[in-house]
Amino acid sequence: MEETLFDEILHEIFTRLPSSPPSSSLHSFESVPLVSKRWLRLYRASKTSMSLRINPFDSSVITLLPSILHNYPSLSSLSLVWFIFDPEIPIPIRSASDKSTAESSLNDRLISIVSSCCLNLRNLSFLVNPVSPSSLLPLSTSLSLTSLSLKLLGPVSFYWVASFPSLKELSIDVCSSNSSNSGSNPNPEVVELGLESVSLTGIQSDVIGVSWLWKRCRKLKKLSLKSCGTIGETEFFGLCLKNLEEIELRTCRSIADVVLLKVSEICESLKSLLIYDGGNKDGLVHFMNNSRCNDTLKKLDLRLPMDLTDEHLVSLAKNFKSLSTIRLTSCYFVTGHSLKVLASSFSSSLEELSLRSCDAVERETGLLATLGQHLGRLRKLELPFNECLSDKEVVSMLASCNGLIELDLRGCKSLTGSVLVSLNKSCVKLRNLDIVSCGLVQGDEVEAFVLKSQCLKKIVVEEKKVTEDAMRWASSKLIEVVAVGSDLPW
Repeated sequence: MEETLFDEILHEIFTRLPSSPPSSSLHSFESVPLVSKRWLRLYRASKTSMSLRINPFDSSVITLLPSILHNYPSLSSLSLVWFIFDPEIPIPIRSASDKSTAESSLNDRLISIVSSCCLNLRNLSFLVNPVSPSSLLPLSTSLSLTSLSLKLLGPVSFYWVASFPSLKELSIDVCSSNSSNSGSNPNPEVVELGLESVSLTGIQSDVIGVSWLWKRCRKLKKLSLKSCGTIGETEFFGLCLKNLEEIELRTCRSIADVVLLKVSEICESLKSLLIYDGGNKDGLVHFMNNSRCNDTLKKLDLRLPMDLTDEHLVSLAKNFKSLSTIRLTSCYFVTGHSLKVLASSFSSSLEELSLRSCDAVERETGLLATLGQHLGRLRKLELPFNECLSDKEVVSMLASCNGLIELDLRGCKSLTGSVLVSLNKSCVKLRNLDIVSCGLVQGDEVEAFVLKSQCLKKIVVEEKKVTEDAMRWASSKLIEVVAVGSDLPW
């Protein structure tokens, strides 16, 4: 008997299809056979997110974009990014003023199209060209955006943020300078913004109103600063830190000291701290010894080749209580002594450890074995790009870490298939494994590992090491194989 699927049922099916992982080349939606215009219409009506690459030198973009967006009435998330489709197309040479005028005109038209076609939009990432605050007016009047990501022309003001009362997440990248007026405060009486996450890149001394922003961000939970040279007036910056749970500092050497000082003084509920490429030794010591969040901090992620020492890690172990994640990258001045102190202090809480390009791991024999003996609760272990790491060192640690669920050994060029044999003996709960660029591991050893694994769900390995038998076994055991081309960067 012929059965009929109603449009509503098909719509529900499309809506419930899971998103594919980033490593997959196809989206789950796209794997559905669109056998008729009806299916295509329902698929489009069900799609809630979309990313489009915009060629700013293609005049047909303005004509085609409205028809594309009208076909997707349920879009709640849209990303527009700058992209030249054909590298052979010459980029028009314009004077600075002509270029600025052309970009401004394109921005205005694109924003106008989005505001009129995407009435259900909540999340917008507009990364085609830098925009000026005046270009954002159509968005503020027609949409109730909760997330906004932009490139802005400098000098930048933040007064316009008050025009987006529903905004929860804001990401700003200041990528150029412009002598035009950046705008005045449209509503000086605004008491509080609803922002919970703020990400700022390239904020320098010509920024207007950053202190105004801090004074009105009393609900802020996550703050990310990248390549920033100022935070405005320090006392106002401290006003937004009271409820902060996450902070990220990337390439912010000139402000790292004052940020860490204010965070240690004010933050009582900080859960995650990330500092990359530009710390301050004194600021780090002060944070480790004087923070008010020593009972709440759960995750620490540091990439400070020249600024992190044993003193910092020993102070961390002494003063903090319940870290569950420690990630250290290129920690050249850290020795095995402080790593052992960390492992001993957090033996009952640490579940994730990452030691990426860590000299001590390669230099000190028996260090990994000692760490493993303390870290029996470890669930995720990353030891990537320790090129001289030997089988013996890794196997000795795995023997104690039998609860591992994820393991990353990418770029450990000296490891052989013996590690895979040890994994199947010691780490029977392992679900995810990355062994890309482990040059001495052979294809037949990967095949044997897949065959004998009990809980494996995903393996990342070079394409040339994936045999037909390995793929067959992986398919029968529902294991995802991510085959990486040998010419791809790490």
